Amino acid sequence: MTQIEESAADAAVTTVVIPAVTLTLAPGEVYAGYLLGKDGEPGHHMILLPGEVSMPWEKAMEWAASIGGDLPTRREQSLLYANVSENFKRDWYWSNTQYAGYSGYAWRQDFYDGGQDFYREGNEFRARAVRRIPAQ
Repeated sequence: MTQIEESAADAAVTTVVIPAVTLTLAPGEVYAGYLLGKDGEPGHHMILLPGEVSMPWEKAMEWAASIGGDLPTRREQSLLYANVSENFKRDWYWSNTQYAGYSGYAWRQDFYDGGQDFYREGNEFRARAVRRIPAQ
């Protein structure tokens, strides 16, 4: 289990303990990193699945599910950009997150410069799927 402990003497010091874990990767999968949960909750390990498509958002969501994965969240896309961007083309990729401000829009990540913004779901952008392994 992931633990977060704050020293009473110095509240600015935080210790994060991530237990050792052995993960088995299928051919073509890439370990992308560990994403700590919000508010001290346990996080998860993230595996980038092989394959890539270019299609509208809803179809990309269906494709990811069909190969046993999901499109990454916005937080996960930031981790992917930081840790394994060499596995992406320098282009825009869909996240699994719809934009709350406008109906029919979803968030995307630019793997050229790391920016994120939202765009119409009917437009075609690239997509990569991930699988998540909860921390024990």
